[in-house]
Amino acid sequence: LRTPDKTKVRQVAFFRGKRDGVESHTERMKRRIDSDQGKQMIGARFASVEPVFGNLRHNKRLDRFTLRGRTKVDGQWKLYCMVHNIEKLGHHGYAN
Repeated sequence: LRTPDKTKVRQVAFFRGKRDGVESHTERMKRRIDSDQGKQMIGARFASVEPVFGNLRHNKRLDRFTLRGRTKVDGQWKLYCMVHNIEKLGHHGYAN
């Protein structure tokens, strides 16, 4: 330890590696997603709501609300949704 007189607790970690013959949760989920039913499920998720949240969080930088109170947050959320919908109309030729 760098400062043993200031550190109250010491911890030891043992790294054992992967267990033989036991499928991890990650591997099991990969197998489920790669199946035909999993591909349909993922395709339905991407075709519905998730791109909207991705657009609002990444492109519009809506990581957190800047206002406080339920009514103000609701107004801010509706404003972001309205901007998203107007952009969608503009990109799909409605403006022409």
